[in-house]
Amino acid sequence: MNIDNIEAFVYVNHYGSFNKAAEALYLSQPSVTSRIQTLERELDAKLFERQAKGVQLTETGKTFLPYAQQILQTYRKGKLHLQKKPSVPQELRIGSTVSVSTYIIPELLPFLKSRFPELTFKLTTATTDELGMRLLDQEIDLAFVRKLAHPSLRSYPLYDDPIRLYVYEGHPFAARGRIALSELTGEKLVFFECGSLDWLRLHRVFESLEHPPDIVCQADQSETAKKLVLGRAGIAFLPGVCIREEAAQGRLVPVEIAETAGISLQTSLSVRSGEHAELAEAIRSFHAFSMIE
Repeated sequence: MNIDNIEAFVYVNHYGSFNKAAEALYLSQPSVTSRIQTLERELDAKLFERQAKGVQLTETGKTFLPYAQQILQTYRKGKLHLQKKPSVPQELRIGSTVSVSTYIIPELLPFLKSRFPELTFKLTTATTDELGMRLLDQEIDLAFVRKLAHPSLRSYPLYDDPIRLYVYEGHPFAARGRIALSELTGEKLVFFECGSLDWLRLHRVFESLEHPPDIVCQADQSETAKKLVLGRAGIAFLPGVCIREEAAQGRLVPVEIAETAGISLQTSLSVRSGEHAELAEAIRSFHAFSMIE
């Protein structure tokens, strides 16, 4: 009996849906269906009944469920025991999104080196989804990502990074500190898009304007957008982590807008369940996270 088929059975029951189980397992829906069908043939019994709002266990499925859960739990415990590594590895493979790689990692690594002198690092930059897959495939040890929800991973929230409007020094908004949303009409805007759901909130705010801003450039890198603002090509909504130095120097000035208050990007640390607890706690104590505002 294939452990993957038992895992699929447990996940489908947990999520009540083949599609949701497939997403959690990073598989296609047909692959999960095939695994359940194979398991049913091996057991010579039907395990699920399809219903309008999902699937439900048959009586046979209910009988088999506690045994499947115990099999899966025992397998995972055994695998974890065999693969158990020292609490701190010699080489730490870190995955991170672009913003963390650019603005946080250069400060974080010296901090970790001071705490764990023998540690060396291997860095990978990718999207949250890709880093989640690499983490599950054990290609990296930990990941700094937007948000990951998976039963085999543990996530530690690190910081919320507010998204605010920033203007260059000398812009008419700079001396005011707060404007009405309608005043963005006709302004040249550099739009940074990172794919987070919170950026969709910003799009919806713009949709409420009768005359939206003039978007002169759409950038997929915050550093590019920031430099365009510094070059007075326009103004931009940016996460605070990328403008700390320029804001401290007065070269970029935050401007508050009531309708965009509370929009932020959350960054979390994700590790495989049961691994790297000591490193995770050390990273969470890193002082720079509390300075991001």
